[in-house]
Amino acid sequence: MGPSDTSSLKPRDRILDAARDLFRKHGIRGVGVDAIASAADSNKMTLYRHFGSKEDLIVACLQAATREFDEFWEEIRARNPDNAKAQLADWIDRVAAGLREAVDCNCEIIAAAFQMVPDDGSALKVINEFKARQRKRLAELCRSAGVEDYELLTTTLVLLMEGARSNRQSMGPEGPSAQFASVAHATVRQFTTRKDTGSI
Repeated sequence: MGPSDTSSLKPRDRILDAARDLFRKHGIRGVGVDAIASAADSNKMTLYRHFGSKEDLIVACLQAATREFDEFWEEIRARNPDNAKAQLADWIDRVAAGLREAVDCNCEIIAAAFQMVPDDGSALKVINEFKARQRKRLAELCRSAGVEDYELLTTTLVLLMEGARSNRQSMGPEGPSAQFASVAHATVRQFTTRKDTGSI
């Protein structure tokens, strides 16, 4: 989600949007509160009134991102009611679409995870809970789609997704990440027919 017209937003929302945009572009540790306040057409006093510290702001940004992923899953279910196989295919296609986009192709939560240190307790808790919840949702989808070894398929898809996001960052949209959808769909087909063939 890229920046939009924030002129009508409340100060807290402007600060949150500005922080997320700057964190995505420059990294969590590469942006200070002065830059965030300026980008939000605000000031440090207002920032600290709404967020007690930069760490609290980071947590709020991560929580906002997790809520958007909840909406992502709801959209998949709504578009493919009572059809787990179609939902799984839609999940793959939507991840692939995100990889093709020039803006925000790299999940900000995954990006944040690489920048955290052990002292970032609250932020790490949000990240770990998010990743566990996303994996559980994907595993349930794979199971409902009739995949016998759904846990292994879930692990495979997660590794494909995170690897593709990393590759997109380093090699651009025309690199191997462009093949994510075809590889992921082929992987699902292999797991779906595995019990009939006896192998992947």
